[in-house]
Amino acid sequence: MGTERPPTGHDVELAALAAAGDRKAFGELVRRHGSAVRGLLRRLGADPATADDVAQDAFLVGFEQIADYRGEGSFGGWIKKTAARLYLRKVKRDSRFVLSESAEESAPIALDGPGATADRMDLDEALKILSKAERLCVSLCYGADWSHTEAAEALNIPLGTVKSHVKRGLDKLRARMAPPSAGASNDSARRENHG
Repeated sequence: MGTERPPTGHDVELAALAAAGDRKAFGELVRRHGSAVRGLLRRLGADPATADDVAQDAFLVGFEQIADYRGEGSFGGWIKKTAARLYLRKVKRDSRFVLSESAEESAPIALDGPGATADRMDLDEALKILSKAERLCVSLCYGADWSHTEAAEALNIPLGTVKSHVKRGLDKLRARMAPPSAGASNDSARRENHG
């Protein structure tokens, strides 16, 4: 008995096969997109176990609603939106969800110090400097590809508040993830040469 190879092809083709009842085709979609969905959920604030649970639920919903996927956007984007909606419902249901219009406290941005350069480009670490509201809004709008309006409706907060959280969050991320300025090294080189 030979081993069957997993189906290959574009996500749209696999989704069409899955809609026709091919479980292996859907399994391939899960394999391709599972880690990205879990990563998004972690960026939204889920702990690893919750990210795994919600990702599994999102793929179950995705399997049940696969006929609704028309290939107009990427399958990854479609399933991430599903996962984000499920995560928000869970957080709201667990009564741990409060976003206000005022800025929340967040960790200070540490741009210098041991290891600052090594982890400068680590998005997951950089997201930790954001307040919960900023992290959630940035992750929904850029990780799950939601519009500001979709995020505002899902979070039940004003559109302007979402835009403010996204702007503040992106500004902090840019500062955190920016490469060390070339000007600083040129200044120290000039001091050494003229010194």
